[in-house]
Amino acid sequence: MKDGGVVRSGIPAAVAAAAAILGVAIVIAWVDLAPRVEPDFFFSADDPQFRATEAISNRFPSAAQIIIRAGGDVAAPDYRAAIRELSDAVRGTEGVLSANSIATDDAANSPLWRRLLLTPNGDASNLIVQTDTTDPRILVPRIESVVRRFDRAPLALELSGVPVVIELIRRSLLRDLIVFSSAAFVVFGVLVGIVYRRSHIMAGMLAACVAACSATLIITQLLGMSIGLLTANIAVIVFVLTLSHTVFLTENWRRACQNVDTTDSVAAALGMTLWPSFWCMLTTLLGFLSLQLASAKPLRELGMVGAIGTITALVVAYTIFPAFLRLAATSPDARPDAREDFFASRLPVRHPRRWLFAIAAIVLLAALGVPRIETDPSLLSYFARGTELRDGLELIDHDGGSSPLNVVVEDRDGGRLDTDAANRKMWALQELLEADPDIGVTLSPAVLLAHAKNAPLAGLLNWSQLLDVLGSPMFNRIALSFVTSDRTQGLFFIRMRESNRTGSREAAVDRIDEYVRSSGLNVVLIGGQFELQAQLGRLISSSLKLGLGGLITLFVVIAFVVARSKRVALAMVSCLAGIPLFVIGVMGHAGAAIDIVSSPAANVALAMGVDSMIHLVVRARRLAAGAADNWSAWVEARRQLWRPILSAAVIICAGFGIFSLSTFPPSQRFGVAVILGTLAAAVMTLIALPFGAAAQLRHRQTRLAEVIRS
Repeated sequence: MKDGGVVRSGIPAAVAAAAAILGVAIVIAWVDLAPRVEPDFFFSADDPQFRATEAISNRFPSAAQIIIRAGGDVAAPDYRAAIRELSDAVRGTEGVLSANSIATDDAANSPLWRRLLLTPNGDASNLIVQTDTTDPRILVPRIESVVRRFDRAPLALELSGVPVVIELIRRSLLRDLIVFSSAAFVVFGVLVGIVYRRSHIMAGMLAACVAACSATLIITQLLGMSIGLLTANIAVIVFVLTLSHTVFLTENWRRACQNVDTTDSVAAALGMTLWPSFWCMLTTLLGFLSLQLASAKPLRELGMVGAIGTITALVVAYTIFPAFLRLAATSPDARPDAREDFFASRLPVRHPRRWLFAIAAIVLLAALGVPRIETDPSLLSYFARGTELRDGLELIDHDGGSSPLNVVVEDRDGGRLDTDAANRKMWALQELLEADPDIGVTLSPAVLLAHAKNAPLAGLLNWSQLLDVLGSPMFNRIALSFVTSDRTQGLFFIRMRESNRTGSREAAVDRIDEYVRSSGLNVVLIGGQFELQAQLGRLISSSLKLGLGGLITLFVVIAFVVARSKRVALAMVSCLAGIPLFVIGVMGHAGAAIDIVSSPAANVALAMGVDSMIHLVVRARRLAAGAADNWSAWVEARRQLWRPILSAAVIICAGFGIFSLSTFPPSQRFGVAVILGTLAAAVMTLIALPFGAAAQLRHRQTRLAEVIRS
């Protein structure tokens, strides 16, 4: 179609809006938005970190366990009657294999049941529930339904166990995905309307962002990828990536309206913005793809889905949004006011060394907090302090631990474990473990054999014969859960305490290894949730160090290609390096943990910083051809782009600020970290980068008046 002799290309706005609405409808009707959290705690079966845990599970088969803590007067008759009814109800629940309690087993006289069923203070007892392979999304609600029926005097019930924690994390992610992502979109929309005050622009930005999010979710569903631990926030991340493209495209369109006819302004804006947007997309894409090298499954998932979202954001932004700009270009007030921007005239142009020194000092001061950052937080940190849920988990954790750790041992002399000598060594290890304050309930072959000795006529059997009996179908082959069939290896099942842990998980595992060796045994394998969390903490720490460092090194090449100047490239990389240092350092000073959910926040903030810097560098390079010196080109580029840089920063901060209101602490930390990084990126882009990149420092003050007048 032609308008005034100018060819109008691109899809109509009505078609673009319809595509966005259709995308949302497909997501609602077809895409599974329920996050999946794996029982192996953030590792897939092919991860090297998971192999030891999988090997232990295959060697010592056992069922998943749920703990129901029943507070009350344990000695009271009505308490025991209620426990019996609760045990019967739980045992009759589909998916439950067995339920043991003080009403079904003699806890007082059994070394095994005394450890499992009684609490140290005697103010509660436990009901140990063995479950089958039913998905926690199905099983846990069934157990909760039973618990709600009996959670009244004389019982005060709390739930814990790996399936319960998995389900609670999944629910928190789902709640945040629906509630806070929707709220963030509303905030984004309101702020876009306030900043640009144009209905076509606001509608276009929202349509493009929503379409990009929908397309990303649809593509991932087509590829068979489900929403996971980290990808639950991908909708907001893609929304922000798309918004960044549209903000700079809008600003360039506003500027083009001052120089060309409004019917040509969209084409001019596209030509001015597409090249730097492509480089922004490429840097962000490489950042997400670098996560494919990570060992943790959620980081790899985020890398793949983020890469899809990054490409989708660029394609959708330049396909859908221009249609709405064309509508805005035909309205009477399309030409913006060209007067000098009040804020731009007050950006610092004097004393570059002072400003650079001040910014560097702030970053270095923040960086002092980096060594204090906690990358191995307690699993309880996934739940907010002071809530009923967190308090209940802490009670169970305090009683006997909540994080399973499996240690496979063998006799140092190579002998069998069904001998008197080996049994003494295992009891020595049992006593060392139970004396450690970080260790709760510990079960072992020694405890199992001591329990079996209480049976009538059991004293007539030796250790080998007892294990034969316990390994028979009559006793559900329980011996095979603790000792291999050849009797050369045994399993110590330990519940580690997460609250008030005296040191890192790695230090606790090292202590246990020392206990084993001092008892005359050797460690064969160590696995379980506690060990997986320890390895995850190490992976997060290495990801922050090597991953961000590798990204910044990669950006050196891209910065040089974009800037075509060693000095400008060095300034860009220095500013980019300061962003994660500031974010991580501030969180370290605040004592905030960086867990698997909040760890990508620095990468997201880095991507935001790259976008703004690339647009500013490309604009300054274009302006430098006609400028008297480099500094005047940087001042003019900053004057032209301060609005989209700050607008994007304000909108992003407000949107991610919604996550600070989440009841899921990792989402809170993620939102706060992105806000810190976005603010740091804006300061680096508007102040540090121009001062560091301009070559003629000594001419700045003398040309100040001339530059501002021009």
